[in-house]
Amino acid sequence: MNDLLFLRPPFQSEIPNSWKFSEVKYLYDILLGKMLQPEPRRADDREVPYLRAANVQWDGVHLDDLQTMYASDEEINSSQVMEGDLLVCEGGEVGRAAILKGEIPPDTIIQNALHRVRGKNGNNVGFLRYMLQHIASKGWFDVICNRATIAHFTGEKFGELRIAYPEPAMQAAIADYLDRETAKLDSTISAKHSLLNLLAEKRRALISQAVTKGLDSSVKMKDSGIPWLGEIPSHWSMVTLRRLITSLDQGWSPVASNQPANINEFGVLKLSAVKSGRLIYEENKALAFDADIPTELIIREGDILLTRANTPKLVGDVAIAKSDHNNLIFSDLIYRLRVCLDKVEPEWLILVLQSDIGRGQIEAEAKGSSNSMVKLAQNQVLGLLITNPPKAEQKIIIDFVQAEIYKLTNLISSTELTINLLQERRITLISELVTGQLSVENCHAHS
Repeated sequence: MNDLLFLRPPFQSEIPNSWKFSEVKYLYDILLGKMLQPEPRRADDREVPYLRAANVQWDGVHLDDLQTMYASDEEINSSQVMEGDLLVCEGGEVGRAAILKGEIPPDTIIQNALHRVRGKNGNNVGFLRYMLQHIASKGWFDVICNRATIAHFTGEKFGELRIAYPEPAMQAAIADYLDRETAKLDSTISAKHSLLNLLAEKRRALISQAVTKGLDSSVKMKDSGIPWLGEIPSHWSMVTLRRLITSLDQGWSPVASNQPANINEFGVLKLSAVKSGRLIYEENKALAFDADIPTELIIREGDILLTRANTPKLVGDVAIAKSDHNNLIFSDLIYRLRVCLDKVEPEWLILVLQSDIGRGQIEAEAKGSSNSMVKLAQNQVLGLLITNPPKAEQKIIIDFVQAEIYKLTNLISSTELTINLLQERRITLISELVTGQLSVENCHAHS
């Protein structure tokens, strides 16, 4: 073998003395799948199911939406998969890998967006899968595959990847231990995500109840005249948004840097800054290069910002400016609303637009050519129906809801922090074991 094989991989800085170095191709058999063939080319070509990169995720190989292509018997025999195969993405999120488990449809093959990996001489594919996850977590695939262009983890690059490894029995022990421990962590993380969903639903239900029924359960109700809304308090009215605002302006996107603007530099607010009623602008503003900044687009205290283009679940997200931002304008993917302060509190509109009635209208009105991006026209925003109690009652409801949201936000933040810590623990555990910094024996001793 070439002496380069014995160079220490940069993602495995220190390893036990008993471990060896090698290129992956000497330890595992790597096969790139078949190029997509939508039509038969020969009389004996057969239509068979195939796996593509989208089927392979870090949490496993998903077999619920297999597509089909044509292949010859020879190609089927060579590209066919079986339980226990390691499948690795050649493109997209390169290096993403999972082991094939469960019942597999007969004659299932892989497309050329995937590598099929099988161990040689007892080398364990589970160990390699965790090694690839470690490499991905350290960002080394960006280097290996040159992310400046379209990334491809070719068979050549994969085969020449140098790793340090223990003998096969220890590889299997490491993989088995990580299977058990990551499953426990994943279960806990999943439970925390479920809690986040429940808290988000509770937040939305709280807002929706407050802005459609008020806080007094004994108040007299009336039919709103809108089937999907039902009854509202008898002293409330329903109005279109255009009757509650003085202006609706679309932003502007000058030539800007990818770098965030400093506090004294002119910035352009990004879509990601408008989030669930809050303006998160510190790291979500781009440095503007154009000299002729339209000062009429500078964000002022009380301005309501609404995303006019985004994914279906995020379009129409809103935020309110709590102060003047003299060096900040909003991009052309954002609308700015200024309200009639004698008719409505800005925070009231923020709540209504986040509620079920607000989101229902926004998601019904938003149009687009794909599910990834939809847009709201100005007339659609102006036509949104808004519940409108007296201003004094608006303030009471706003104060109550904001106090409850504050409690929920603290719970959400602590849950998100716990998830981040669990994910970091998972990554660290994998990295320490596949690099030999932590031994399975020590893990068992301290468990």
